[in-house]
Amino acid sequence: MQTNLSEQAKRLPRGEEAERILRTCVHCGFCNATCPTYQLLGDELDGPRGRIYLIKQVLEGNEVTAKTQLHLDRCLTCRNCETTCPSGVQYHNLLDIGRAVVDAAVPRPLAQRALRESLRAVVPNASLFKGLTQVGQVFRPLLPEALQAKLPRAARAAKPRPEPRHGRRVLMLEGCVQPGLSPNTNAATARVLDRLGISVTPIFEAGCCGAVDYHLNAQDKGLERARRNIDAWWPAIEQGAEAIVQTASGCGAFVKEYGHLLAQDPAYAEKAKRVSALAKDLVEVLGAEPLEQLGVRGDKRLAFHCPCTLQHAQKLGGAVEGVLSRLGFSLTAVPDSHLCCGSAGTYSLTQPELSKQLRDNKLDALESGQPEVIVTANIGCQTHLDGAGRTPVRHWIELVEEALN
Repeated sequence: MQTNLSEQAKRLPRGEEAERILRTCVHCGFCNATCPTYQLLGDELDGPRGRIYLIKQVLEGNEVTAKTQLHLDRCLTCRNCETTCPSGVQYHNLLDIGRAVVDAAVPRPLAQRALRESLRAVVPNASLFKGLTQVGQVFRPLLPEALQAKLPRAARAAKPRPEPRHGRRVLMLEGCVQPGLSPNTNAATARVLDRLGISVTPIFEAGCCGAVDYHLNAQDKGLERARRNIDAWWPAIEQGAEAIVQTASGCGAFVKEYGHLLAQDPAYAEKAKRVSALAKDLVEVLGAEPLEQLGVRGDKRLAFHCPCTLQHAQKLGGAVEGVLSRLGFSLTAVPDSHLCCGSAGTYSLTQPELSKQLRDNKLDALESGQPEVIVTANIGCQTHLDGAGRTPVRHWIELVEEALN
């Protein structure tokens, strides 16, 4: 795609990157065929190709409008288009650059600003979020239906974790919302890994991965959180930790981007690159281990929802299904498994109508094989899908842990 960036755009910290990405796009339109919002709305500007044109116009110095902002806001950042693209367009990076420029030029209405600031204040704060979740459970009948749907249907307290006792050690990002919404997920992970001779060392100084701030266009704050996590993990990395495990694929996808996002930071570039190399989704760790020694008896019929951050961002589609099959679980077929469920971080709150349509379509597909339980690998997807009150939705590692002999 021919481009003629404005002098102002060329001076952006990521101006050269934006121009390079734009030039790789051949505007073939293959991306629209797998874009969830284009499928729902049928508008060229609500597909990747149209959004790329919008960002191109902005970076070339054309007028920026609220309409431009709306079409960029509607993008889920599911990265399905990147999986489809024959030219390797790094759409998500271009979208980050474009959104920052647009938001700097177009003030948001007060209601939008209040919602986004509230999300940034609450979601990354694990202790505050957990406390509010507990209060919400107490007053659940009094809450609006939309908030009730965000609370866990069944309270599952975290079981005790084994003490670190093995020579092999991994770190684990605890996450910001998972301790409040699904507290047993990380505990189940620690127990399964312990059975495989791997001890989990939680680093509680590490907090939110930074994705919430970054994708709500507080990019500097998101990178500040990334630096803080790197500092928290670094002593254990120097002492030989072999991986940084994420049980939420959304967090994992963002941590694996640290090296790219901090590449121009002289104080953190090399450390960030090392952290990204050590970041592993849980399935990457388990998939390389002798799972037969776990003695798992997987007797449930499951449908697996592969989060976009696992299959499109981390390119690990089929990995969890492979592990579950090795452990004896029966997996149902899921039509259109490449499509997003509509959770997409905070999207279910900022774009509730589109999100609900995508959720209901995804549940129809997941339930078509009549599973006993739906399992997934990301707390956002888990909460979003389970909030419909249909087939129970859980993290896959909890089903594995429950099936241990």
